[in-house]
Order: sequence, then structure tokens, then C-alpha cells
Amino acid sequence: MLIQNYGLFWRRAWIHFGAGSNAGHLKGIKAGAKTSEPVDFREQQGVYCLYDDNFRLVYVGQAGRGNDQRLFTRLKQHREDFVAERWTRFSWFGIRQVLQTGQLKAEKLSAHPDIGYVLNHIEAILIAAAEPVHNRQGGRFGDAVEQYLQYRDDQNLGPEIPEMIHDLWKNSQAHK
Repeated sequence: MLIQNYGLFWRRAWIHFGAGSNAGHLKGIKAGAKTSEPVDFREQQGVYCLYDDNFRLVYVGQAGRGNDQRLFTRLKQHREDFVAERWTRFSWFGIRQVLQTGQLKAEKLSAHPDIGYVLNHIEAILIAAAEPVHNRQGGRFGDAVEQYLQYRDDQNLGPEIPEMIHDLWKNSQAHK
């Protein structure tokens, strides 16, 4: 199995990049799970795609090859580099499996994966990342691959702007 899990079109604004002694996190919840604790994907290895406000692909990169930085660190770097003002969402495709404990399994890939399997995974990544209009079928990751939905840490991130505006408007109406 090449790709173990993935997240599509997560929001940059929902990443808790940390502050002070809080290192931050990159959490997601397994899609379709009725009760699930968030999993921190900050140490995930794989490939990722950055998108602008219109969901246009603006950058593709890899995280964690050899001793290179992992997903969270790469996203954090992109807040200050040449694409800093160009991306608001991202998708990621990870090679590290989520264990029953909610932790990521240590890196270990098969030395000789089946070529058909690898090609199916590469095609699936490209279809999910680019959403080409003429691809009628989705990508073929296989049944064991898990999709994760982004988890928003309201405690660390606070309310979103529309929610704050609504609360201000509601409070102003109450004082009339």
C-alpha cells in the first residue's frame, strides 16, 4: 500500500500553527466515523498540493523524503515563502498509516511495490488534486486507504470571522 490516508481541500486558516510553548497541530477526523478522536498529521510524509481561493492548484510538493521536513513544517514554511499569499487550501496524500492508538506508524515502505499499484495511486493523487473535468471515474487508491476531514480546533483558533460578525450584529440589536 503506497498511500495510506489523505485529506482534500483542508483550510489553511484552520491549521493551528502554534504559539509560545504550544507547538500547534494538523488534525483530522476519519471520514464516515461516527465517533473518532482527531489524529495529528503534523509528522505525515507524502505529497501535498496548495490551492488558491478558487481551488486552482498553485503548488505541489513533498514532505518527509529522507530527513526532509514533514507535512506540518512544510506548510508552515509556505506561510513565508514565494507562495505565501497565494494559497488558502491544501490537499495531502500520506504514506504513514494511522494506528489504533491514533498515532502515525513509523515510516516503512515495501522495497518492490507492484507497478500497477503504484500507477493507480499516482493517478488517484492527480485526479483528486486537480479534479480534471473529463475524468468520469475517481482515482483508485484501494479499499484500505482512509480519507480524513479537517478538524478545527476552536479552543486554540477562536471563532471564525463570520461567526464574530454575527455575534457583534446580534449584540448590537439587543442593545437598541
